Amino acid sequence: MDAICEKIRSEILNISHKSGHGHIPTSFSIVEMLVAVYQTMNHDPKRPNMPDRDLFVLSKGHASLGFYCSLAAHGYFNFEDVYAFGAFDSNFGCHPDRTKVPGAEASTGSLGHGIGLAVGMALGARIGNSGKKRQVYTLIGDGESNEGSVWEAIMVATNLKLDNFTVLYDNNNSQGRCLPIPNPAERFAAFGCQAIEVDGHDLAAVKRALTVSTDRPRVVVCNTVKGYGCKTLSDNVYEWHRRAPKPDELNMLLGELHAGNV
Repeated sequence: MDAICEKIRSEILNISHKSGHGHIPTSFSIVEMLVAVYQTMNHDPKRPNMPDRDLFVLSKGHASLGFYCSLAAHGYFNFEDVYAFGAFDSNFGCHPDRTKVPGAEASTGSLGHGIGLAVGMALGARIGNSGKKRQVYTLIGDGESNEGSVWEAIMVATNLKLDNFTVLYDNNNSQGRCLPIPNPAERFAAFGCQAIEVDGHDLAAVKRALTVSTDRPRVVVCNTVKGYGCKTLSDNVYEWHRRAPKPDELNMLLGELHAGNV
């Protein structure tokens, strides 16, 4: 596991323990995707509102703790700031608020909502293009993709040929007991997207997929594991869906993470 990804996951665990909040398994599944985006796109953490910056929207807003820790790892603020996660009057709520969190381009949490915002951003960037192709990225979940608005947004993006629009699809099998979407790459391709399937925990592979040339919307289907990095989490994803670790559990999870047995 890349060192920055391990650091982000350890902070997720510590902050969840302190706050009593956080969707840990789903935050863990998206870490490499987030790092790949922020190591690829044009942005400046010292100037979060930099004109012509590339844009990222976390559509699955309930994974906010993973998002905040990734922003901290890339210099938008200190990890210590995120320890107020979920507290009364904190800037770091359980869903991201674009008016409070540097680097958050959209307030999200209602599933199926963020991808539509991102399509609008990509269209706006193309209309207002001043010579540079501004990229827009969004990260959606496989469970979230049961929402019809996800596919409506994809149809708009393909119809408009938004080649500056990239979807990262977290294929972590969250809907395995309910309404799974088999072969998601084939489905996105059938809608007219460039679909690339990768190991979502292979940071280099995700970064390569984000730079492949395309003349249409790109979807990177990232096959991931909820709770990746901690066997206890990945083996018991439903038990850990919405709970924070107690002190003894925190030490056990940190031990598993740092042992590197994934």
